[in-house]
Amino acid sequence: MKVLHVAPLNVAGVPYLMMDMQRRFGAEATLVTLHGSTHTFPEDVCLNLPLPRNPLAQWWRARKVSEGHIAKRNPPIPSSTPVLVPKNFIEGLYFRYDDHRRERVVEEAVERFNLNTFDIIHYDGGVDFFRDCRLARQWKKSGKKIVCHYMGSDLRVRGIVPEMDALSDLNLTNESDHLLLHPSINYLYIPFDTSSVAANPRRAGLLRIVHSPTNRSMKGTSFILPVVDAVKKVRDVEFVLVENTPHEEVLRLKQTCDIAIEQVGNLGGTGYGRNSLETLAMGIPTITEMTPDYIAWLPENPFILATRETLYDTLLKVIDDKDLRAAQGTKGRAWVQKYHSYESVHDRLLQLYHEHHIL
Repeated sequence: MKVLHVAPLNVAGVPYLMMDMQRRFGAEATLVTLHGSTHTFPEDVCLNLPLPRNPLAQWWRARKVSEGHIAKRNPPIPSSTPVLVPKNFIEGLYFRYDDHRRERVVEEAVERFNLNTFDIIHYDGGVDFFRDCRLARQWKKSGKKIVCHYMGSDLRVRGIVPEMDALSDLNLTNESDHLLLHPSINYLYIPFDTSSVAANPRRAGLLRIVHSPTNRSMKGTSFILPVVDAVKKVRDVEFVLVENTPHEEVLRLKQTCDIAIEQVGNLGGTGYGRNSLETLAMGIPTITEMTPDYIAWLPENPFILATRETLYDTLLKVIDDKDLRAAQGTKGRAWVQKYHSYESVHDRLLQLYHEHHIL
């Protein structure tokens, strides 16, 4: 089985984990990312296509993310799947220009890395190398199977590319609210190599609380910081804020902590991602906020739940109860192994492959 993963960015390292999982089970898998990430997760093949990061571009992306957050708080019915279209004439011109300027780089990569030889094409993000879907159309016509895997805010913020949606043999997502945004999509847990992190040994000394946002606005960091400051006035604890730090150092710092806060506010996700998988796998009790629908849906929920209003009291409870921390730590690591392990996710992916005639 030869599987090509194509991703705009290696978001939180999840496209790489998908590829690595399939390699671990014997597939010939390659990941091609279009743009380099500002984070330090490993890459496979990165084309380093230019991605505007000037203030105007950042403002435009933030505006679209904000619109996606509004859609998430008011989830539409399945028939109203968001669709990617240029927001205006200028954005349409930019899309065509961007396709043109990447032609040579993509064509050279197809030749150099023998990308035409793969049997299954996973579009980790649901978008082709080009916005006009030319390679996806070509590969589908030649008999290859197409998988669109929506991650992060792909549907919530951006929407489907209609032509890619028509070409897709199988749609996947790691986000539960995406199940409301697409009439034909299948949930797949994020694969996580639990052997890559060790259980956190219990330490003596001050309790350490870690918060590691990749995007403060999405994680509700502005709400978390004042609550932690208030807690520090009544409890002798240390707070570790980890940002803009190489991933290996992030893991090292997490290993020194006793409690983790993922997010509050439900501003950019459904409650957890790779960040929490790392702390749970380390046996660190992890606090987050989830929507009521997600709480009801997620099996054997291993998280300690809190909102902006309850975070202060929740932190005090977890700080003061050593047995609760130990029990939640054990539960969290076992849950990651059960639902997110390479073995579990790979078994489910193969099942979906067969159900949708990918294999």
